[in-house]
Amino acid sequence: MTVSDRLLQQIALSRDEYQLAVQRLGRAPTEVELGMIGALWSEHCGYKNSKPLLSLFPSTGERVATRAGEENAGAVNIGDGLLVAFKIESHNHPSAIEPYQGAATGVGGIVRDIFAMGARPIAVLDSLRFGPITNGNDGVTVEDVARNKHLFRGVVAGIGGYGNCLGLPTVGGETVFDAPYTANPLVNAMCVGVARQGQLVKARADGAGNLLMVVGADTGRDGIHGATFASVELDESSEERRPAVQVGNPFLEKLLMEACLELVERGREWITGLQDLGAAGLTSAAVECAAKAGTGIIIDIRQVPRREQGMTPYEVMLSESQERMLVIVKRGQEDKVKALFDRYDLHAAIIGEVTDDGLVRIHDGDTEVACLPAALLTDPPLYRRDGTPAPAIAALQRYDLESLPDIAPEAAGDMLLALLRAPNIASKRWIWRQYDHQVLTNTVVGPGHDAAVLRIKGTRRAIAVATDCNGRLCYLDPFAGGAIAVAEAARNVVCSGAEPLAITNCLNFGNPEKPEVYYQLEQAIRGMAAACDTFGTPVVSGNVSLYNETLGTAVYPTPVVGMLGLIEDVDQRCDAAFRSGGDTVVLLSGGPAPAAAATLAGSEYLSLAHALTAGQPAIDLTAEAAVQRVTLAAIRAGLLSSAHDCAAGGLAVALAECAAWGGNGFAGALPAGERLDAALFGEAQSRIVVSLPPARLPELRRLAVTHGVTLTELGVTGGDRFCLGDVVDLALAAVAQALELGLPEALA
Repeated sequence: MTVSDRLLQQIALSRDEYQLAVQRLGRAPTEVELGMIGALWSEHCGYKNSKPLLSLFPSTGERVATRAGEENAGAVNIGDGLLVAFKIESHNHPSAIEPYQGAATGVGGIVRDIFAMGARPIAVLDSLRFGPITNGNDGVTVEDVARNKHLFRGVVAGIGGYGNCLGLPTVGGETVFDAPYTANPLVNAMCVGVARQGQLVKARADGAGNLLMVVGADTGRDGIHGATFASVELDESSEERRPAVQVGNPFLEKLLMEACLELVERGREWITGLQDLGAAGLTSAAVECAAKAGTGIIIDIRQVPRREQGMTPYEVMLSESQERMLVIVKRGQEDKVKALFDRYDLHAAIIGEVTDDGLVRIHDGDTEVACLPAALLTDPPLYRRDGTPAPAIAALQRYDLESLPDIAPEAAGDMLLALLRAPNIASKRWIWRQYDHQVLTNTVVGPGHDAAVLRIKGTRRAIAVATDCNGRLCYLDPFAGGAIAVAEAARNVVCSGAEPLAITNCLNFGNPEKPEVYYQLEQAIRGMAAACDTFGTPVVSGNVSLYNETLGTAVYPTPVVGMLGLIEDVDQRCDAAFRSGGDTVVLLSGGPAPAAAATLAGSEYLSLAHALTAGQPAIDLTAEAAVQRVTLAAIRAGLLSSAHDCAAGGLAVALAECAAWGGNGFAGALPAGERLDAALFGEAQSRIVVSLPPARLPELRRLAVTHGVTLTELGVTGGDRFCLGDVVDLALAAVAQALELGLPEALA
């Protein structure tokens, strides 16, 4: 067959990669073989630009129960004979074209990754990025704002629609609006599940003669080339890719989930493997299962149930129709497995078998349409590139923030209210009120706090989960930004009373073939790895989403971190709200105090007040770890009434949030500093705001001294005013109103 440049572009293969495939195969591939190679060699499936860097992550630890990259998700041991499996993935490009179905099927896919391992999903989180939804941003048109609102509303509806129908709570996450995400939103979904030790199922096609069974939805033409679509930049022709967006059916997925979990529970001896049909569909699921086991497979595509007439072998093998699973069934047990699925009204069909020759053979009845080694398909070319920082970044890092005018004292209150109304800081209640976050009755602390807390039924334990990343900081310094993403995610679960255990991540970047983007990717991974080493939180699973560019403009580098923490006794949890009047409010901080202006680097204040993203972000990981240790020890000792991460918006915003959420006012002073704007709104790292009864303050002070952490008394809770020194004096009701109305007003 003649292979045109347009065809190669459609399947995300370069001409050199095509020639390499021909060389390895010893002949030109057939149409079906070429489609399979393109899918599995795509960045989305093959990780050809990122795999050499992922080995920089620490991935082992005492509690780690899986090997990173070898299973559908990672799992850690939480005690009592239980494991927690968790993973985060992206569905960015589909959501840019069709936001509702793109987001909905993103949730469906990540949930299948969890129950494919035999773990019962118990919660979903998200991490979302959109362009601005308010006018007045440089370079963002009124039309852009309208489309950003459309994407935002559609994605939120898709997440809620699918998760609610599945009966899974969406318990936490984050949503950020910034210009670089215009036209290329980031939609990352995370799922958490629980399994008993020894219950996990592997995604392997073991045992020659065993059978391949596909179960669930019939196969259609939706989602063809979805994996390759996720491996190219968006451009004017991207709308033509709408057929690559999958269509979800959450009610069918609910049946599929319950049936697969029952199969693992009752019929474990009937099967050898279980795999989700996600990106690249049957091709990826079957080939990867065979490659992991060192076996081969034969598939007759005529046996694959279809919902559309006239589908070609190419379409059947590459369809990404949702709600499908591949089951590796021991020969002789197929009737038992099929009977189980029949009870759930799920269509199951034998489509092939496992062989011992290492070959992937695809038949269309009596005609063989593909025959190639599984190892060829799962061994894409890997690229280790030379990255260089963009020249403009150095200038932004050196920007003299001291040259900016300080905020006038009389303007401080209004600026605080403006920041609280800003979509990036304002309450996300408008989002999470559309999600059922209490279903399954595990949710102890739900959305709107630093981390969600979920009880583990049958034990005293609970887990805390959070997602986090600041793309602006990663843009200014990807190493520091990557480290800060891990640190802040850990800080969030610590503030809930949990010990950070492990992370999953979703690395959202632009085109890695560009030296400046590859530099961002490598440096962010190195920064994240350094932080993971410091906190003892190995990377147990994850996803890489590259080519997040529209018309040549990349999103901010956004390595989202999903953090899992463990609370040994659920009654020792904590949250951010000032719960009672008369408590002393304290700031715990670590490391040498940075120059005042330096704390404005990449801050929300800098963006809102000066329309500027500049400065040099920094973090002292050793100091960060000390602050987290003191906070966790204080919560476990019962000293604290509240704890809250000091992050976006700085100290003034953190205090305002604690007061508004708890319905208790605050009166206090600001830490001494050279600049008022930095004291109020600077975003220095390694800071946690805590409150406690005055009688417990000496114990906290001793803890802080022991760990070398700075303790600064700020003020006292109570009343109906929010006061900071002599520069901010606001009614608590006005503070709460700004927080709650900011997002609805932006959408109006």
